[in-house]
This record gives sequence, structure tokens and C-alpha cells, in this order.
Amino acid sequence: MTGKKVLIVDDEFSIRDMLRMALEIAEFECIEAENIQDAHRLIVDERPAIVLLDWMLPGGSGLELLRRLKRNDATAEIPVIMLTAKAAEDNVIQGLDVGADDYVTKPFAPRELIARIKTQLRRVAGGEQRDRLEVEDLLLDMDSRRIFVAGTPIEMGPTEFNLLQFFMSHPERAYTRNQLLDHVWGANVYVEERTVDVHIRRLRKALEGGVKDYSDLIQTVRGTGYRFSTKGVINT
Repeated sequence: MTGKKVLIVDDEFSIRDMLRMALEIAEFECIEAENIQDAHRLIVDERPAIVLLDWMLPGGSGLELLRRLKRNDATAEIPVIMLTAKAAEDNVIQGLDVGADDYVTKPFAPRELIARIKTQLRRVAGGEQRDRLEVEDLLLDMDSRRIFVAGTPIEMGPTEFNLLQFFMSHPERAYTRNQLLDHVWGANVYVEERTVDVHIRRLRKALEGGVKDYSDLIQTVRGTGYRFSTKGVINT
């Protein structure tokens, strides 16, 4: 775990300095930002392993940056720990709802914070082992964002890919259109429910166009929405 890059986002130099010293003793590499704009630039350019994010910052709130990161496929998987003086229960819930992976209030114990950082990095490392989802000959490769059927790539749009990734990660469960919008499009994106139907049709069309037809894996659940299921489709 040593050498992992940590981005500290805090407008107070004394906090950044204290954190940097504690993290470097624990053999982390640190980069720092004191405002939203610099933080976003460093996340894009430097790809830190984890972000420690204050709530109240010049140029906008840390919560705004968190929301932006979690909406973007390229940054959504970077763990973010909110590190803030906002300690009210409502604040904690709001931070976690927006997508924070953990929430630590100031003042904090550096050793506990480092333990929480390591926990998040272990979680991400465990997730990296699940970069491929497979059902029989259907393979979804998250790294390359490609779909294969029996080793042959098939074409589909980014939204259909995200839908299929969500379905394959949550098989045998029925989801309403609203739930799919929240999970795949994001809770703060306003899209008509029927948009889901359009992308489901496109996804089925893509899945039936490969070497083998897998479109039946996307099942309509009358009165509810849709589910991904192999039951009755694939003999295992």
C-alpha cells in the first residue's frame, strides 16, 4: 500500500501540513489543493488513489466537487473521504448520499484517519479483481469498456454499456425505471422514465446481434420494470 497518492483538499495550510506529515510517515505520497479548481485539475492530471475533501472551500463547496466526481465515469471510482468541521447528522447523511465513501469530522485523530484511508484502498483493490463480468459466453470488460460474445466484440453505446454493467452486477433483482435512472444515470440527473425503455431496447438489440443472442437476459417485469436474469434462458 505504500506510495499511494493522496490528494488533500483543504483551504487551511495548517491542516494540509499536519495531514501531509502524518501521511508521509505512513509512506503515502501527498499532493495538495486549497480550492475546488486546483483539486479538480489534480484529480484529472495526477489520478490520486484517494481524496481527502473538506466541505467549505474557496470557489465552491467540497460537496459540489464530490457530486461532479461521482457523476463522471472516469473519476467515480476514486474513493473520497469527507474531512470537515460539519458534524451535524444531516451533514453526514448528505455527504454520504452524494457519494462520499467515508465521513470524518474535525478535530480528528490522524492514526484513525490513516486506518480509514487504508480501508478504502483495500476496498478498491478488492474491486479491481472484478473488472470482468461474465455470463456464459457474454463478457463485459470494465477496463476497456467493451462487450464480447464468445470472444467477438459487439458494439453498444455508453449508456447501454452502463446499463448492462449495472444489470450484470445485480442479477436476479427487479428494478423500477426510477431505480435504474438513479443507479445508472445518477440521482441528480433529470431524465424522463421512458428514456429507460429506449435504452433497454437498444441494449437488447445489441445483445441479439452477436454470435449468440443474449437479449433475453434483459427481462421485462410487468408492473415494475426490468431485471437481468439467466433463469429460463441459460442452462447451467
